[in-house]
Formats: sequence, structure tokens, C-alpha cells
Amino acid sequence: MREPVVAIDLGGTNLRGALVRADGEILRRDKRPTPVHDPRPDALVEMMRAMNDGGCKGAVVGIPGRIDHAEDRLVDAPNLPDGWDEWLSETWLAEQTGLAVSLANDADLAAVGEGSFGAGRDADDVVYVTISTGIGAGVMLGQRVVVGRFSGGEIGHTLVDLAAQQVGEPDTVETIGSGSAMERRLEASDLSARGAQFADLVRSGDPAARRIWDRAMTAAAAGITNLAWIFAPSMVVIGGGVGLNADLVHPPIRAMLDERGPQLGFPIEIVAAELGDDAGLVGAAAWFHAIGRTL
Repeated sequence: MREPVVAIDLGGTNLRGALVRADGEILRRDKRPTPVHDPRPDALVEMMRAMNDGGCKGAVVGIPGRIDHAEDRLVDAPNLPDGWDEWLSETWLAEQTGLAVSLANDADLAAVGEGSFGAGRDADDVVYVTISTGIGAGVMLGQRVVVGRFSGGEIGHTLVDLAAQQVGEPDTVETIGSGSAMERRLEASDLSARGAQFADLVRSGDPAARRIWDRAMTAAAAGITNLAWIFAPSMVVIGGGVGLNADLVHPPIRAMLDERGPQLGFPIEIVAAELGDDAGLVGAAAWFHAIGRTL
């Protein structure tokens, strides 16, 4: 597919659109607040139509939710307005826009962006992990995104602490290792620092800040090591707001991969994401190829 593609990043807060060339270059873009009180996603349809310059055949809509690729529709997306999941299907959007539409989990789409045009563009097998408010992942093997009937890669919901699970305490990669998990522990502590100030406290060696950080990164590193055993990637790309702190995030992941990860005959590279918030928009340019679909 050489024609530009319409790319949409549909989030609970913002609705972003772009016209993206086949090489990943964004030709133009738009952004507006997600109309959370609208009964159906008409604003999404309007943006898709506006982004099409007349030369597009396809559109990719990235959604922070679970996609049923057999039914080609959204199953659930807790952060989107109530009722929208009833409308968000490839068939309905195609009827409204005249484009061939593919729905994508946002982490899968970002993985395709980083794996095709970003930090993983020269690697064959890439695991992309975003560490932010939550923790998500997408996997590309041989330039194909790994999806079954349902979008997968839900590293954040995997169990890493069975003892905690038995007593109802945080027990998953996300409930222990995400930015929101650290925020909850900060609220229960005497530390007032947040965001960059908290990261600086960790860098300075503050004991309380270090304990909170180390617990979170141990959980994140465990989740990534589990993915490494399952997919044996040559590279792990780390993105997300927390992931921007590469000097604090990468070393514990490196240590756990070296100690507990698979021995592949080469070290699994750990690199920082390059595309930032645009990973999903850019990934739309390679999405149809990555799922083995032609237009």
C-alpha cells in the first residue's frame, strides 16, 4: 500500500488524527478533546473524513481497549464514553467514511510504529512496552504484529506476586509497576514530590523514593522478562511517560533479563522509544502490512 492512510488515536481525553504517508511521515494532523457526552462517535467519523485528502483507501483507528479481530469490532474500552463500543466496528466506520477500516489496540499499533519506523526499525523481533499510567505491550515478530482473535500483549494484567494475590493486595505488573501504582504509594508516604521531582529524588538516592521506585521497576522488569521468555525478541523498546526516565528504568530491566531471562546467544537490546505520542499514528502506515491485509 503506497497511498497515504488516515490514522486515528482515539483516547479517553483526546481524539487525534493524522494523514500519514507510506514511509511514516505525518503530512497533517488534528487534535481535539474527546466528546465524552456524545451518544455515539460522530466526531471520530468527522475527523476521519476531514483527514482524507481524496487519495486514501484505508484508515486505522487505535483504541485503548480490547479488539475482537474476528468480529472486527471493539469489545470494551473502559476509558471511552459509555455506549461507544456499540458503534465502533470496522463495518460501521467503513460505511460512514468510504474507507477500508482496521481497528487496533493502541499498544499493538504503537508497537508497529516503533518496530517499523522508530527504535526497532532495524530489528526483526521487537517487544514494545509502555510504562505510564498503566503498562501495556505489543509484539512484532518478523515485521508482523502478534494478534489472535483478540488483541493481546496485556503484560500489565499478568500476575507477578501470588502471595499478594491471595490476600487481595496489588499483584499484577500494572498494579505494582505503573505510574499510577507509584502515585498511590506516594500518597500513602510523607513524600510530596511528583513527576520529574520524584524521579530526581530517586536519582539523588532518597531512601523512601528509592523504595517506591525499586518495587515498581522490579515488577515491570519481571513482566518484561516474562515476555522475553515467551517471544525471544532481539529488542525491547521502552516507551511511556515513566519510560522516559531511561537512566532509572533500563538498568533494572537489564539486570533482570541478564539474570533471569532467556539465553539467546546475544543480549536482548533495551532501547528507548523514539516516536513518543506519535508511535500509534505513524504505525498506521505499516499496520495493514503488519496484519497481513492488503487493500
